[in-house]
Amino acid sequence: MNQGRFSFNHDPESEVMPGVKWGRPGWVPSPAFWLMLATNAADSDDYIAPAGTPLHHELGFCLLGGYGVRMEMNRAAWSKLLHEGFFEVGRRPEAKEIESLLREPVLVGDRMARYRFPKQRAMRLSGALRAIEDDPPPTTSVSEFRRNLMRIAGIGPKTASWLARNWLGSDDVAIIDIHVLRAGQRMKLFKNKVKLPADYDWLEDRFLQFARALSVRASLLDAIIWREMRQLTSRASF
Repeated sequence: MNQGRFSFNHDPESEVMPGVKWGRPGWVPSPAFWLMLATNAADSDDYIAPAGTPLHHELGFCLLGGYGVRMEMNRAAWSKLLHEGFFEVGRRPEAKEIESLLREPVLVGDRMARYRFPKQRAMRLSGALRAIEDDPPPTTSVSEFRRNLMRIAGIGPKTASWLARNWLGSDDVAIIDIHVLRAGQRMKLFKNKVKLPADYDWLEDRFLQFARALSVRASLLDAIIWREMRQLTSRASF
């Protein structure tokens, strides 16, 4: 369901936040452009996991994705491991089992392709699946949930935030990846010299302020920005 009919009543030269001008809905990637997309977004556009999704499933998806892995490959590799039962509670797969499957080519779109980091991600995933069974992260506090996950090898602030947003449905975190970073820099929301993951906390705080200024849920806003910037980059149009 769309959130509502979009109307824009702001002066393009006025500021949504200090130093960040509204721009126009047709200007990519201005705040007005993101507000237009968010206003007309579908409920499913925020990528929140359906209620009842096991944490093992979402953990597998997030750890298989990220840097150097396109979403299409991420989903294909995850689906393969899911089909083989590797994300079932109590399965506790060894890294070599996961690596063996990740080394097999999978169908991505209309062609067969190979996963880029089979050994590295297999080790991380095996360890993480065991860790959440031995010491399940608390769900009563988003900050504690994320902090607990970041104790696990291979899980940094972005992946932990990804899980908190997708699995807990939280709007108190933001997934700051290269696409969101670039959009923020174009809008002058972020400084040009910031780096990930060193400046993650500062970037997240700025992004959450931005979402509140737009009156848009952070989980929806970062999903929309990621989707649109990814498409623009892939078309070499940005």
